[in-house]
Parts: sequence; C-alpha cells; structure tokens
Amino acid sequence: MNGTEGTRGSRKLRKSARLRHSPHHIVITNRPDRPSHPLTRCNVDWVRTDIFARLDREPEPPKIETPRMSRHRIALFGGTLAFYLAIVIAVLMSSWLVALDWKVMLFRPYQQWPGIHAFLDYYVVLGQRGPTAVMVACWLGWRSWRQHTLRPLLTLGASLLLLNVTVGAVKIGLGRLGPHYATQIGSAELFAGGDIFPSGHTANAVVTWGILAYLAATPRARRYLSAMSAIVSLGVGLTTVYLGTHWLSDVVLGWAAGLLILLGLPWAEPMITRAENWIFAAREWLSARGRTAAPQPAVAGAPRPAPARITAAGDAAQSPAGTGGHQTTAITATGSRPRAHSAPPPHPGHAVRSERTPVTPAGSRRPPHADRTPRGGAAPARPVAGG
Repeated sequence: MNGTEGTRGSRKLRKSARLRHSPHHIVITNRPDRPSHPLTRCNVDWVRTDIFARLDREPEPPKIETPRMSRHRIALFGGTLAFYLAIVIAVLMSSWLVALDWKVMLFRPYQQWPGIHAFLDYYVVLGQRGPTAVMVACWLGWRSWRQHTLRPLLTLGASLLLLNVTVGAVKIGLGRLGPHYATQIGSAELFAGGDIFPSGHTANAVVTWGILAYLAATPRARRYLSAMSAIVSLGVGLTTVYLGTHWLSDVVLGWAAGLLILLGLPWAEPMITRAENWIFAAREWLSARGRTAAPQPAVAGAPRPAPARITAAGDAAQSPAGTGGHQTTAITATGSRPRAHSAPPPHPGHAVRSERTPVTPAGSRRPPHADRTPRGGAAPARPVAGG
C-alpha cells in the first residue's frame, strides 16, 4: 500500500509541475475541506491565467539554428537549376513544351469552368508581390520585435531582392508575349517585347510563403508551413493558366525560379548577419550621441552658479603727459575672455553703485522751487519800498 500511495503521490507531483508550466490553465493548490465546498479565495492558493503571455517579448533572443548549405540542399539546388535550364532551352527550341502551351491555351479553361472565375480572380492576389509582401512583413515584423532580432525582416528583404533581380532579368531578356497577345499559332513568342516568362506571380508565391517555412523555429512548424506554401504557390500558378495570363511553361519555370531562391538563401546568411550587426551598432551609436548631446534639466531648488565677476587687472595708472591727464584702467573677466563692449570703469573718487547705501527719500520727491514756500514754513520777508 505504501508503495502504491508513493507512486500516486509522485504522479500527482509530476502532473502539478506540468500544469504549472502550461500557459493556459488554472491550478488549485489547496484542496477544499469537503467535496461540496465551493471554491473561494481561502482555498485557492494561486490562479495562473497566462492566456496573453505569449504576446510579451521573450527575455532573450531564441537560439534558432540558421539553415546551412548541406549536401542535401546543394544536391536539390543543382537539380532544380538543371531543370530550370532545361525548361528555358525547350522553349527556345520551340519543342513539344511550346506545343503543349498552345493546346492548353486553345482549350480555354476559363470558358470550360466559368463558375470559379470570380473566386480565382481574388485567389490570384496571393501571388502579387505588393499585398503578399505586406502581409508577410507584418507577421515577420512582430516576430522580430518579440525575439529581439532583425533576421526575419532582413531575410524577407534579401529574398525579394534576389527574386526581382533574377526573375526580372530573365523576363526582360527573353521578352515573351502572353497568350492573349500571341500573334502566330505554334510560335514561342520570344523576343517580342513581352515580360511574362517566367511567371512572376508563381515565383513570388513560392518565395513569399516559403520564407515562412524557411524561418520556422521547429521542424514540425517547418513541415506544415512548407506544405501550405506549396499548395498556395501551386494554386496561384494554375490560376494564371486558367485565366489565360500565362503559358504553362511560364508557371513551371516560375516554380523552379522561386525554389532556387529558397534553396540558395543560406549563402546570403553571412551578409544578413553583418547587416543586422551594423544596424544595431548604428542604433547604439545614435542613442549614445543623443544622450551626450541632450542638455541636463535644471533641478528645482538647486543654487544657480554665480556669474563671472569683472575685476581690475591693476590699479589705475596716470597717463603720460600730453594725453590730457586721462586715466585708464585694464578690465579683464576672471576665467573668461574680456568682453568687446564692457561698461566703462567707475570713477576712482566715486563708490560703485552696488556699494552705495540705499537711502529712502523723505517727503515729496518734487524738486524745490525758489518761489515756493514749503508747507508749514514761514513766508520770506519782502522788502518795503521807499524805506
């Protein structure tokens, strides 16, 4: 019995420990006296409600392993690159792939299934670079703030930059026209001023949604996000074929172009790390410069520093003969430069105004007049004429 009770006690302790570390739970540590006794503040020790705890910033950046160019990844990159070149060569040679493009275009899927046309008009937005970049950037921005790192945002920026450079260069270089602007049946429509080969919608869907799987923190999340990005990009590519805006070969080459960027991103990781370190160093330098340049606020009640006093550098000296007997005095500021426009020196025989004893005037402040008689005084005697 003792062994059984000990086993049950250890199980309860382990279960309680698991519940304490769970983010969504309520734990009652003090059992009520009777089973029918209601729960009050007296028998509930503590209640943990960390439902929104995941919104708080993590105390320190998580240790997420950066993908490396392993042999498996290098092999996939090489195979995808060979497939990419094979598609380009097949279109340049107007092979069976171009004939398949024309068969699909003349089939006109948007006329065969018109009921899904309205839905696919909105679904294809998941491949446009502007809306998808904003949505993914908001999510990765929140992750960057929570994990104290700029790597998610910098990785997204690097992938979109590579996408624009590589896909845009091939589009402009080959200049293929779309199905709606085709002029000759069976022709590859190359070097005609177009810009649809490879499909930008498809490549952007692969890169933008695939970057979520690339930056996933756990293998399980990476598998789920990889499957989601594959389904979304596959649907976007087929939607462009359904709407008649791209050839089938455009979509296939777009899938390969986006996959090449995702597979080659580990080669850009050192550059991303250097950019992140430079940004943080620049922020620290600017914050330190702002702290040193900011004026110190004056403390209420603190004594103000006394202004610099002007003292005479020497006693007044008589000027030599021929100067009119004028006296000159050298005035300098203690610890500072002499002012260009300073007050004239005080007269030797007069006291400084600040050193005079203040005198309160008594009586009227009006100046005396010769013809007036002060109040309370006798009038002056007038001379008698003829006396």
